[in-house]
Amino acid sequence: MPRQLGELEDAVMTRVWQWNRPVTVREVLEDLQQERSIAYTTVMTVMDNLHQKGWVRREVDGRAYRYTAVSTRAAYSAALMNEAWSRSDNPAAALVAFFGMMSAEQREALQDAVRMVSPGLTDQPSPSPPGDVPADDDAAPADGAAPESGR
Repeated sequence: MPRQLGELEDAVMTRVWQWNRPVTVREVLEDLQQERSIAYTTVMTVMDNLHQKGWVRREVDGRAYRYTAVSTRAAYSAALMNEAWSRSDNPAAALVAFFGMMSAEQREALQDAVRMVSPGLTDQPSPSPPGDVPADDDAAPADGAAPESGR
């Protein structure tokens, strides 16, 4: 499980993820400088650290490196959520609390995600509890055999 990115690491990775192409330290620096005062060597060190930690791969391009994300922000977020959930002493309660914090848009996204990973799961009616009598108890069984007598 990856540890959570620090503030500056996250700012750098956000750009790498958003741009979705190989980037240089200079490009990241120039974009970061629109928000804060930061030195080239600081960004270079952060990107080198991200490379050492396995977040980005790099290729030589002339006298500089071009950095590319190893995985997506979605995969990073999912790993963080999974780690937090797995550390709970009551995973079901943790999920209920998490779902309670979600906005309507987030709950809709969750329902969409469940439909993607479990097609048909959310479209099927809930199974009847054991002992329930079907609504149409005179219907013939699906195999075409006559209903049992003596019930």
